[in-house]
Amino acid sequence: MHFSTILFVTMLLVACETDVPRRASFAMEWKPIDALNAELPKGVRVYSGRDNTVPLKAWFVTVDGNNSDIESRIVVSDDTTDNLETVSSFAQDMGAHIVVNGGFFVMNEKPARHAGLLVMNGRLIAPATRSVLRDSSRYEVARAALGFTDSLGADIAWVTSRKGRLYSWISAPDHRPGQPADVLDYNEATPWAVNQAIGAGPVLLKEGEVHVSSDQEVFFGTSIPSVHPRTAVGLKADGSVILMVVDGRQSDSRGVYLEELALLMREAGAVEAMNLDGGGSSTLVVNNTLVNRPAGGTDEREVMSAIAVMSKRQ
Repeated sequence: MHFSTILFVTMLLVACETDVPRRASFAMEWKPIDALNAELPKGVRVYSGRDNTVPLKAWFVTVDGNNSDIESRIVVSDDTTDNLETVSSFAQDMGAHIVVNGGFFVMNEKPARHAGLLVMNGRLIAPATRSVLRDSSRYEVARAALGFTDSLGADIAWVTSRKGRLYSWISAPDHRPGQPADVLDYNEATPWAVNQAIGAGPVLLKEGEVHVSSDQEVFFGTSIPSVHPRTAVGLKADGSVILMVVDGRQSDSRGVYLEELALLMREAGAVEAMNLDGGGSSTLVVNNTLVNRPAGGTDEREVMSAIAVMSKRQ
């Protein structure tokens, strides 16, 4: 999401809800949205859920990883004036069934610049964030990224880029506030062979367990760990993709902490998951219909990247 920091200056800063009690569970009562699902291809389904006691509203989409007629892909704005467009614009231009907003970006530059890894059709558009400065300490980071291979397989990993090449790590560096970890040893990394990729973070789930690596990815010192509207992407054990949007900053939906987002993604069936850009950017469009209420309204913030679900036979 957008914050007034060196890396994330793309969102108007709001008061952080750091005193909101954290929830250990939710009663979301997830239900398929039949009116939308009737118009979607086989293997793509949308669900809504709400917990009035929090209160909270959320939606998730499942994309069958075994259906060869559909694909999930990363897309970037083709608006050459500022590199930004709404999620609905992405959907209309591409004829996509599903689109959610994607990665962080620097909005106060024109054209906008992606803040973190972005790979399109095998071309590195933006490198992974290399390091972060916090209180005069330098932290070399490996942050969460989603990648798709040429065979349309998907992977979520901690990723770095070096000399135009991508590398994945079995874990993020063991950073703590005021305690940078050792410099990355690339002998411990694995080349990451993907055709498309998008970075954000932090990781939410690893091997089916809640694993929020916000400190290790050096998101401390920002508002990201606080309660916000959220967008997340995850993978099921069979390779199916899950996309989730949680509304926030509204009287009937407060938003969630990262740990709570991890719980919701696990409820939806994800075994691997990561946080995407959020706040006022969190947007879900299904067949050209805006499903959620970004920051409580119907006006969509323009974003630089997105994740789209398409029919191959279009």
